[in-house]
Amino acid sequence: MSYLAKNYNRKKISFKRGKGSYLYTANGIRYLDFVQGIAVNSLGHAHPKLVKTINQQSKKLWHVSNAFLIPEGEILAKKLAKKTFADYVMFQNSGAEATEAAIKVARRYFYSIGKPHKNRILCVKNSFHGRTLAAIYASGSKKMTEGFGPRIAGFDHFKFGDHKSLKKKITKNTAAIMVETILGEGGIKVIPDWCLKELKKICNKKKILLILDEVQCGIGRSGDFFAFEKSKVKPDIVPIAKGIGGGFPIGAVLMNKKVASAMTAGSHGSTFGGNPMAMRVGSVVFDIISKKSFLENVKKNSKYFHDQLNKVREKFPKLIKQVRGRGFLIGLQLYRDQTDFINELMKNKLLTIRAAENVIRILPPLNVKKNDIDKALKIINKVCLKYK
Repeated sequence: MSYLAKNYNRKKISFKRGKGSYLYTANGIRYLDFVQGIAVNSLGHAHPKLVKTINQQSKKLWHVSNAFLIPEGEILAKKLAKKTFADYVMFQNSGAEATEAAIKVARRYFYSIGKPHKNRILCVKNSFHGRTLAAIYASGSKKMTEGFGPRIAGFDHFKFGDHKSLKKKITKNTAAIMVETILGEGGIKVIPDWCLKELKKICNKKKILLILDEVQCGIGRSGDFFAFEKSKVKPDIVPIAKGIGGGFPIGAVLMNKKVASAMTAGSHGSTFGGNPMAMRVGSVVFDIISKKSFLENVKKNSKYFHDQLNKVREKFPKLIKQVRGRGFLIGLQLYRDQTDFINELMKNKLLTIRAAENVIRILPPLNVKKNDIDKALKIINKVCLKYK
């Protein structure tokens, strides 16, 4: 029997090792991994530079309290600030912690300027911001909040794409609008650039904050370092995690100077957040992914993947409804429940994962090779034929 709690519906398969885009079972069966820990292993499994970095740092220093200076954290924070809109960074351990901290920052900012009544966050209904109590109520999902009452107050919701509803929901108590730039769990839905610009205009007009959750879509996954960059919008707060650690647990909140001024000593903390080991790993991941040539390659290869998937959709118009997403955050929406299809892909040694609206989420490593994309396309075509 397993002594693990039953809060995961785990597939009856486990892996002994990984290399690049592949996972291997104990008896050597190889699977093409286009889940990558749900957009976490941005450089694939066992990337040699990350292995070397962890090995070196493990012999020096793993953890030290934030009561002391941590030079490795200073280095990564500077890199993130110089590359992005941010003036300051608070390190966490995960995406849920990062979004929770982002909520705290927004509320604390208005408290600090004498407006404590501005403490409500406006979010997209059925989005995903993590699994803490605050984050599940921010997500506005009945399924996620079931059994976890009483309701955590302070969140309002509007439907994706319903701009009239969004504007009506803004009140004198609204502190911020928080949205995923590309909805992940919600079905790989991209917020268009014009819409992000409009959100920023609304926030400026109403004198509220814009929080763009880039936990899943950030750190190169869209083809840009951040998915919002293409829109030229500058948010106030951005929570990140997943890809910045390349598989090692790292989260962070990026903030402009205005809101960061509210985060005074003692206002927030994280025991493990910003530890030397995580910071060294994050620094190496940043150095690789932030290169222009790397991101151009993500754009080129992901465009090829999208184009080929759309050709598959044209071949099977009664099965595949839409190819969604941007970069290597890809959604294949079916006209039917996707569970059997995902299981068939797995039988053919391709690992994918579900999202809402009958979407199959496809998340290869950002450095995936073109022949591995072709291999995935061949498997997808084969499974489509089964349901033709």
